[in-house]
Amino acid sequence: VQLQASGGGLVQPGDSLRLSCAVSGGTFNNYVVGWFRQSPGKEREFVAAIRWAGGNTKYAESVKGRFTVSKVTAKNMVYLQMNSLKPEDTAAYYCGVGTMIFSAWSDEQYYYYWGQGTQVTVSS
Repeated sequence: VQLQASGGGLVQPGDSLRLSCAVSGGTFNNYVVGWFRQSPGKEREFVAAIRWAGGNTKYAESVKGRFTVSKVTAKNMVYLQMNSLKPEDTAAYYCGVGTMIFSAWSDEQYYYYWGQGTQVTVSS
């Protein structure tokens, strides 16, 4: 399984950005695709996740109401729409794939395929 994250960039506070994660090379029905982020000196943290079959979603409290994770099955794509961006959202964002129960979606140890990161910088 390969994942390719893209869409990062430099934006101002309050702006929006959409990240994309292209997923290929596997059978996806049992997959959960998650977004995590990591800032320098900090541990990787959970942002959002979506189940490939059914589309159930989960969000970190820090992004609820601002970020939306979605998928287009026909294109094997997962998106992270980020609105009302804040400087504290600045990080490298990664997408990962795993198969785990809902309570574990926010735990990076259960994701076994990762894409490269895409940098998001929110600054005035």
